[in-house]
Amino acid sequence: MKVFVAGGTGVLGRSALAPLLAAGHLVRATARGREKAELVRSMGAEPIEVDLYDLAATRRAICGSDVLIRLTTKIGSVSGMRSARNWEETNRLRTSGARILVDAAIAEGIQAYVHESVTFMYREGGTTWLDEEAATDDGGTAILRAALQGEREAARFCETGGRGIVLRFAGFYGADAPSTQETLAMARRRLLPRIGPGENYFSSIYVPDAGRAIATSVGLPSGIYNVCDDEPLLFCRYIAALTAAAGASKPLRLPSFAGPWLFGDIWKYFSRSLRVSNAKLKAASAWQPEARSARDGWSLVANG
Repeated sequence: MKVFVAGGTGVLGRSALAPLLAAGHLVRATARGREKAELVRSMGAEPIEVDLYDLAATRRAICGSDVLIRLTTKIGSVSGMRSARNWEETNRLRTSGARILVDAAIAEGIQAYVHESVTFMYREGGTTWLDEEAATDDGGTAILRAALQGEREAARFCETGGRGIVLRFAGFYGADAPSTQETLAMARRRLLPRIGPGENYFSSIYVPDAGRAIATSVGLPSGIYNVCDDEPLLFCRYIAALTAAAGASKPLRLPSFAGPWLFGDIWKYFSRSLRVSNAKLKAASAWQPEARSARDGWSLVANG
């Protein structure tokens, strides 16, 4: 198939290009500037520079494609995540940007639209496994409101007769993700504390596994699919796995009330217990995560 990847040079975009190409698809991907264009070209895909907020330009860019994959985000540094301004462009890409992409896909007769979303929108689940039917909640935050609004664009695409696939990604990490390298550096400097008891479940996904899930998604039926590993960890154990991978000393311990002060609104979903299930994606495809848990994945990052 002819596949167009919007957000082709981001962390998820880069991870998806190789498995898409290996599956025999003809891939075009957005890339701004010569350096990013060369990166896309070196991987075997065709780089396209386009303003994704311009409907006419977007239609021209995706014309002739069978599948449109939206992986557009622009998230800043880990240390800046508490700032609302840090999320403004990502929120816009998930709402206005998604709307324009879907408008273009409908107008161009694209067969399938794949939409990147997040698992953090699930409500507090305690020890219960959360599948795609579990209740969602925006937590009163603009970040999750935008994510839910973006998913509605995929539903709108389905209403026109196309295949709309939503991939809800857990917290991702990988060797070539700037956020991962920043997180490891923070752990080594003991700037990544364990806040509160850490007895909530945290679901995660190793970036190469996320990339293979994206490649698999082009053949999935319409619907929502969780993209996460097999074994969500209690947050205290997740931090321990991360710290061990960094070769760092034990993290500092801080009380729960420090969470909102350090992380702002995103603490509302970092502190939720989200034991997310990937059973639906595995049942619908041959996808299996290489890193079954963050213990495995952070070890792969450390040894990579």
